[in-house]
Amino acid sequence: MKFGILKERKNPPDRRVIFSPDALAQLKLAYPNFSVVVESSKDRVFTDEEYQFAGIEVVDNLSDCDTLIGVKEIPADDLMAYKSYIFFSHTIKKQAHNREMLQSIIRKNINLFDFETMVDANNRRLIGFGQYAGYVGIYNSFRAFGQKFELFKLPKASTLSGKEELIRHLKRLVLPPLKIVITGKGKVSNGIKEILEEIKIKEVAPDHFLTKKYAQSVFTQLAVSDYYKHKEGNAFDFLDFKENPSAHESDFEKYSQVAEMYVSGHFHAPGSPEILSREMLQSKNSNIKVIGDISCDIDGPIASTIRSSTVDEPFYGYLPSENKEVDVFHPAAIVVMAVSNLPSELPRDASVGFGEMFIQHIMPAFFNEDKDGILECAQITQKGKLMPRFTFLEEYSK
Repeated sequence: MKFGILKERKNPPDRRVIFSPDALAQLKLAYPNFSVVVESSKDRVFTDEEYQFAGIEVVDNLSDCDTLIGVKEIPADDLMAYKSYIFFSHTIKKQAHNREMLQSIIRKNINLFDFETMVDANNRRLIGFGQYAGYVGIYNSFRAFGQKFELFKLPKASTLSGKEELIRHLKRLVLPPLKIVITGKGKVSNGIKEILEEIKIKEVAPDHFLTKKYAQSVFTQLAVSDYYKHKEGNAFDFLDFKENPSAHESDFEKYSQVAEMYVSGHFHAPGSPEILSREMLQSKNSNIKVIGDISCDIDGPIASTIRSSTVDEPFYGYLPSENKEVDVFHPAAIVVMAVSNLPSELPRDASVGFGEMFIQHIMPAFFNEDKDGILECAQITQKGKLMPRFTFLEEYSK
């Protein structure tokens, strides 16, 4: 089996890559039958020369490869028939902008594997950039706060060398006593938490967050049971919530009344109730000034996310009274950060970290006949036909 590492084709170009040169050199040593070439790219964070120095062949044509691996979606016209592809397809939530791509995958008899669907026996995701999204998401949220209230200026994360320099800039800040609320307990929210702990912002329990005053900035990290409740007042049960999300509603308003900053790190399943509603933000008791929506679900659980923003222009103002975008400096505006590809701002760190996860959790499946079913579980199409787990995409793909 011959692997090809794709250059990224989305615009603006993403500088991340699945494997660093060192990671590919490591794989060649670990698996003598591992054959790989890298498609030439001028945008990638690691140069063609760095791969060649590591003994990896760089080519302009990947047509002789069996399995092609990239990060982001691939334009429909660039997909090669009868190949196997692995990338973040962003199709399992029936994203409208990727319908044509999935149709092309089906038409061209392609095997599609998605990083997002690579899970362990307990259905926990094995691989992703979530941790790095958390790093940049909390950094950008502070940057938005400083810009909105003209307290300080932070450089763009994409201009920094990596996570450590990002932390150094945050440590220099003199912050007012902010209350920061985070939703989620996964990799994204833990990335947020890691940065907050590095800059010595104290974590407090949710009930203390709601009731106590602090002389310094604090944060609290909420689980699903903290921000949702049963409509009938029943005790919250997570399995019941998964099976009957419509029987539940948001219990987040008590946090929006005390927090100045909300940073989302949750996973929001289709059909789940909204978390932060327009009515909550319109309330005279709402205290939120900045929303860092790392999850970035448009018209989803957070009412202020009316569009995604970009790495170049990461912030926009949201006017709750009219549910519309306004200038960041509008006196009644909440600043929204809703960049969908935050890890691309730390491309080197994110690429190295992702490659390490792939080598540990995914690569063995290619050489042990997929004994744990990781690839089987992650396969959306086989020779252009939807796999049984993904037949719910049938109508979407037509």
